[in-house]
Amino acid sequence: MGEVIGVRRSGTLLLIVSATLLIVGLVVPAGRDLLWGIGGALGAIAAAITVAKGLRAGRGGVDILALLAIVGALATGEYFAAAIVTVMVGTGAYLEERAQARAERELHLLAQRAPRIARRVDGGEVHEIDVDAIAPGDTLLLTSGDIVPTDGRLTEPGTFDESVLTGEALPVRRQPGEVIRSGVVNAGHPTTMLATAPAQESTYAGVIRLVTQAQASAAPFVRMADRLAFWFVPLALLVASFAWWFNGTPNAAVAVLVVATPCPLLLAVPIAIIGGVSQCAKRGVVVKGGAALEQLAAGRVLLFDKTGTLTAGRPEVVHISLAPGVDDADVLRLAASVDQMSPHVLATAVVNAARQRHLETSMPADVEEIHGSGVQATVDGMRIAIGRADWILGPVEPAWAHRARRRADLDGSLIAFVARDDEPVAALLFADR
Repeated sequence: MGEVIGVRRSGTLLLIVSATLLIVGLVVPAGRDLLWGIGGALGAIAAAITVAKGLRAGRGGVDILALLAIVGALATGEYFAAAIVTVMVGTGAYLEERAQARAERELHLLAQRAPRIARRVDGGEVHEIDVDAIAPGDTLLLTSGDIVPTDGRLTEPGTFDESVLTGEALPVRRQPGEVIRSGVVNAGHPTTMLATAPAQESTYAGVIRLVTQAQASAAPFVRMADRLAFWFVPLALLVASFAWWFNGTPNAAVAVLVVATPCPLLLAVPIAIIGGVSQCAKRGVVVKGGAALEQLAAGRVLLFDKTGTLTAGRPEVVHISLAPGVDDADVLRLAASVDQMSPHVLATAVVNAARQRHLETSMPADVEEIHGSGVQATVDGMRIAIGRADWILGPVEPAWAHRARRRADLDGSLIAFVARDDEPVAALLFADR
């Protein structure tokens, strides 16, 4: 049923027509055999096309049983049985077409995410160009939220969300000269890069090509189902022949063939493979082919190879270090009031921590984000700043701040400092579970 009819949407048409004929025959007794016979004939044609394709490709396939069951039922006047098997054939083809359409939608969304326009800096002016016009050596401007259109090297510092390629949940700070890959998102202020490859040869374009190839590849387990037919089909025919001999009627043989038609196996394999590949693509996991999923299913021990620590991608505030005489709830409330205006993943963690403690945040005023440093705003008449240590602490590091930084280094945590009216008051430590 995986290849019942090669024409797109033909499985849907077969299901609609055969099911309609079956239902009408059940409701209207007059002419029911004719209706069921027509439905069975359509199923026989569909199965015959599948079998012919398989034989030309050098494989028998378990679809032979479906063909024999339908033809046998028609020959013995069991038109209802022929109609039932045809509906099964049509259902299988319809489900596979639906799964394929879903996989194609996921691939379309993956391709749709790729940028169409890039901003090229030429002679001090910025021009919008099609990404296909990018050439190695072009200087490109990346504004906040832009998806990097091609591979290159940074010419200015920048902060990027690289989760789509690496799975790393936290934005990464990159310095001039570092390699930047297409598909990642500029999570900071505008910056510039020097293109080193055309968009068609970029990393993200390669991801799309890999997913496309994976969807087009046939999985070995599908071929395994055909290999099972090498012994299953002759066995089913042998049992059918015995049933005919034992009962003295061909109807017994037809009953065996109908029961032996392995529709669940034929439906489960392609749907599982196509659905698995498409869901992996949706979550940013590239699967080269269906064989990889089958090998993964056969595995008993999984070893994760990832730069850094394998995490859930949801950082949390795990500790608050305070300056003497400072209340942690008040600091967290003020920090969350500022961070609720920021899209940064660590800002979200601060806001979530405040909500978990049922702290009421205030609406900030004069919100200002400092490129590469942090964010500051006025909350309840106080100037609150949250960000990097060198921005908040200044040249002199208090003892409590030194201890907080040391703890973060030992724990492998991220750290952000909080200042109130230009006075450092706390350090927030973040970890990803």
